[in-house]
Amino acid sequence: QVQLVESGGGLVQAGGSLRLSCAASGRTFSNYAMGWFRQAPGKEREFVSAISWSGGSTYYANSVKGRFTISRDNAKKTVYLQMNSLKREDTAVYYCAASLGDITTSPARWGSWGQGTQVTVSS
Repeated sequence: QVQLVESGGGLVQAGGSLRLSCAASGRTFSNYAMGWFRQAPGKEREFVSAISWSGGSTYYANSVKGRFTISRDNAKKTVYLQMNSLKREDTAVYYCAASLGDITTSPARWGSWGQGTQVTVSS
């Protein structure tokens, strides 16, 4: 398995930007599809974005499409989530996840998770 550590969360005003990073340990990072999920208080964990092992395919939830961009650097074993035009409803704990299988929006199908990083968007 791969170990994941997120960073880059924080407090930002609505309309602002943040970039989340997820650093992985392990020699086979490039074999994994990588994803970002988020969980707001009282809500279920939801899919945000994912990227294939090569970076050639990316996927986004409708709620973030056009505002968030996922990318990866396999040499640095890191995946990023650039978040622009943030809204209050983007407030949540953001989790990085890794999967050796097909990309899916279901959290249950992702095998490795980070500890999460808090993103708070104020009005």
